[in-house]
Amino acid sequence: MAHAHKLRIFRWAGGKTFKSNTVKIWWVLGFLSLVTAVEVILGIFKPEVLTKNYFVGMKLLNWIFIILTLVKAYYIAWDFMHLRDEKSALRRAIVWTPIFLVSYLVFILLYEADYIYNIFKNGFFAWDF
Repeated sequence: MAHAHKLRIFRWAGGKTFKSNTVKIWWVLGFLSLVTAVEVILGIFKPEVLTKNYFVGMKLLNWIFIILTLVKAYYIAWDFMHLRDEKSALRRAIVWTPIFLVSYLVFILLYEADYIYNIFKNGFFAWDF
């Protein structure tokens, strides 16, 4: 690209503009570290309300992990791969395609896992493998 990179992040929240790339990189590192810390804390403590309640056949805690991982992947592509400076059609092609594919893969994995669980639960096969 011929123009300088924009020093803005979080446009969806009004945006924050920085004076230099160094300061911006530290803020991005802080955001990604915060999301990772939330994932780690939830993984260690596993709140009972999130492990007992199910949504579409999977625990809420697992849904939170999937969503936070997609948020991190999206933001890394958006900021570090400089997608924010590209045309909107290219951004959509690069970002939305994997999000739809990951969602489809998660659906298939959940559907098949539930089917296999029900087969074993009903006693057609033994759990001794």
